[in-house]
Amino acid sequence: MKIVFENPDKVNGLITLTVEEEDYKNEVEKTLKDYRRKANVPGFRPGQVPMGLIKRQFGTSVKVDVINKKLGEQIYNYVNENKIKMLGEPLPSDQQAAVDIEKEAPYVFKFDVAVAPEFTAELTAKDKIDYFNIEADNKLIDNQIDMFASRGGHYDKVDSYDAAQRDMIYGDLRELDADGNAKEGGIVVEHAMMMPDYIKVDEQKQLFAAAKVGDTITFNPRKAYPDNDAEVSSMLKIKREEVGEHEGDFSYYVTEISRFVKAEVNKQLFDQVFADGSVNTEEEFRQKIAEGLKRQLAIDSDYKFLQNVRKYMEEKVGKLTYPEELLKRFMKNQNKDKGDKFVEDNFEQSIKELNWHLIKEQLVEANGIKVEQADIMEAAKGAARAQFAQYGMNDVPEEYIENYAKEMMKKEDSVQGFIDRSIDLKLITALKNVVKLNEKTVSLDEFNKLMGA
Repeated sequence: MKIVFENPDKVNGLITLTVEEEDYKNEVEKTLKDYRRKANVPGFRPGQVPMGLIKRQFGTSVKVDVINKKLGEQIYNYVNENKIKMLGEPLPSDQQAAVDIEKEAPYVFKFDVAVAPEFTAELTAKDKIDYFNIEADNKLIDNQIDMFASRGGHYDKVDSYDAAQRDMIYGDLRELDADGNAKEGGIVVEHAMMMPDYIKVDEQKQLFAAAKVGDTITFNPRKAYPDNDAEVSSMLKIKREEVGEHEGDFSYYVTEISRFVKAEVNKQLFDQVFADGSVNTEEEFRQKIAEGLKRQLAIDSDYKFLQNVRKYMEEKVGKLTYPEELLKRFMKNQNKDKGDKFVEDNFEQSIKELNWHLIKEQLVEANGIKVEQADIMEAAKGAARAQFAQYGMNDVPEEYIENYAKEMMKKEDSVQGFIDRSIDLKLITALKNVVKLNEKTVSLDEFNKLMGA
C-alpha cells in the first residue's frame, strides 16, 4: 500500500493511501471461505454453498471491512514509524473523491490529520517558580481541635432555650382556628423539631426567645418562613402544594430542649482521634495534629506549585499555532449530539488544555518519568487518605487504606485518574529538584486567596 504524507504548514497534514488489489485480496478470500464454511443456506449442506453465491451476498461488505481495517493499521504504523505527533484521529478529507468499491482497484483514500505544533518546553535551574509553604499555625490547629471536639460532642437536655447555643426544641404542633382553639381536623405533629435560630422573621423568632420546657408558644409557620414553603411543608408533614391551605397560627407545646455540647479536650478525645493511644497530653495532641496538617498542606502546596509551573510554561512557550478548523471538526465528530454551539463555546478552553497537555508531555519525557503499577497504587492510597481525612480520620491503619484503595482501583474510570495523578506527583518531585524554588510561607487563609485568584 502506497502512503504519501503532506504537511506544508506543519500543522495541517494530509495522508493519501493508494490501495491495490494485492493489499486486501488474500484476506478477503480467507474471510469469504470462513463465511462459506459457516453459512447455513437452505438447499445446501454446511460448507457446500457455492463460492459465487457467497461472494454475491457478502463480497462487497467483506471487502469494505478488510480495506477499512488495513487503512487504520497502515495509518497507525506510518504515524508511529515517522514520529508524527497526531492530535485526535484522522478524518476523511474534504479532498476525498468518491470511491466505487465495486470497480477494480486501485482505490485512493485521503485523510486529514491534525499535527501538534513544534516547540520546546524546557526547565532548568535558571527558571524561578513560586512555591508556597502553608504554615500550620495555632489558629489552624485550634480550628482542627474544635472540629474534632464537635465531632466527638453530644446533646444534653436543658430546661430553657438559648439562641446563642443554637439549641434544638422538640414539641407538639397543633393547628389553631380563628379563635385560637385547636382546629377540628387540623394538623397535629407530635415531637416536631425546630431550630428557632433559623427562623427568617425576627417577630416570629422572638416568640421562642425565652422558651422553657412546658411552655406553649403560638406562632405562624407561614409567616416564620415566608419564602420557604419547603421548610413549612417539612415541619407540618404535608405536601408542598398544600402549604397555602394552612396560613393560620399553630400552638407549639415544648416537650424537650437539646443543647449540643462539644467533647472535652482530654484523653478520651485524644484516643478517639488517634486510636493507637500514643497521645496523652494536649501538647502532644497539638503536635500530632500539626504533623498531620503539614502532610495535608504539603499536598496542597505541591498542587499549587504544578499550577504555577503550568502558568510559567504557558507564558514561556508563548502562543502555539493549531489547525483550528480541523480540530473543530474533530471536536464536533466526538460530540455529535451537542452541535456547533458546543464546539464554539468550548473550543478555546480545549485549546488551553491541549497546550498544557503537550507542554507536560515534554516535561515528563525530559525528566524520564515512568509510571509503574506501584505508583498508581500509591496515588489511590493518597486519595483514600484524603477521603478519610475529610471525616477527621487521620490515623487510619495502613491495611484499611490499602484495602480501600484496592476497591477504588476496581473502577476503570478511577484508574485513569490515578495514572494521571501518579504522573503529576512524579513530575512535581522532579521539577522541585530542577528549578529554583521561590519559597514563601503563607497562612492557610492567604493560600486559599491565592488559589481563588
